[in-house]
Amino acid sequence: MLKKIIRAVLTLLGVSGGYALGVMMLGFEWLRTAFNYNPEDVAFTIIFSTVVALIIGFILYILSPYLIRRFMGVAKHTEKELEKIPANTMLFGSVGLILGLMIAYLINGAINNIQIPFVSGALSILAYIFLGYLGARLATKNMADLSRLPDMFRRSGSKGQGSKEQGGAKPKILDTSVIIDGRIADICKTGFVEGPIIIPEFVLEELRHIADSSDSLKRNRGRRGLDILKVIQKEINVEVKIVSTNFEDVSEVDIKLLKLAKVMNGFVVTNDYNLNKVAELQDVRVLNINELANAIKPVVLPGEEMVVHVIKEGKESNQGIAYLDDGTMIVVEGGKRHMNETLEVLVTSVLQTAAGRMIFAKPL
Repeated sequence: MLKKIIRAVLTLLGVSGGYALGVMMLGFEWLRTAFNYNPEDVAFTIIFSTVVALIIGFILYILSPYLIRRFMGVAKHTEKELEKIPANTMLFGSVGLILGLMIAYLINGAINNIQIPFVSGALSILAYIFLGYLGARLATKNMADLSRLPDMFRRSGSKGQGSKEQGGAKPKILDTSVIIDGRIADICKTGFVEGPIIIPEFVLEELRHIADSSDSLKRNRGRRGLDILKVIQKEINVEVKIVSTNFEDVSEVDIKLLKLAKVMNGFVVTNDYNLNKVAELQDVRVLNINELANAIKPVVLPGEEMVVHVIKEGKESNQGIAYLDDGTMIVVEGGKRHMNETLEVLVTSVLQTAAGRMIFAKPL
């Protein structure tokens, strides 16, 4: 029904446009001579214009199905392309485009003062195109900084009032490694995590690729990650959001995570040491669950005694290696001769590193 209505409208437009074209054509001298046309002959004017109108209307009537199909194809393609653009990118891009066009309108007055034929018109069109494009590009490139403007104004307002404004909990964006690790589900169960849990679609896509890997180890890790997400989403009382925001100009998932954290003003939750370092360079806040695990390990001080089981040799001569229940490695001096034995040791020193904690001890 809609196609029939559009076809009828196109035909009517063709008829009306053809009639106006017929009247305009009678203004050409060569056409007047060919038909021996007298401008005062109203009947000939009407007949000629009507014939032209019917011809143009008939042509549009015949071509309208093809034009409608082409238009619908272009509309669907445009819709698919627009769906790929994140809502915040489209919003900031629209605002930047409007500002660019406003600036072009302001400087258009000066351009119109150029008294060179066609130059002022061309410069005016170029100004609108260039400044509109520039405004949209700058707004989308710097939307992370622009999105933080409300927070900056709120902070400055709260300082003026001499009181600190209490904001909501920041979103926590999960990366692939922390999902596969699985401990994030246990942390969420404890209720220590506040704010929504954000799972980007590009992280889900990476998990799906890992789960479909031909390597059995990778495949099991990917499936474990998907199972952990199901537990977080279905069994834990925490808000989970899956966002479709993507950054087509970036291929690496880690960089996309950092960009998303800037846009959403949130935290990246990870256990990836390298991502942690890159985030610090880009001023993105990170919650590293390895650091959390190290922070809640029992405190061991030099001089304390403990019972350990030596399970393997150390790197240095005569050293033995044991482990606590939480995975902390204990280097036992002279422990090589106590392999596969349980013995009491005295803690001599504790070394805290970014990768974890090491305890040095000697047999009692």
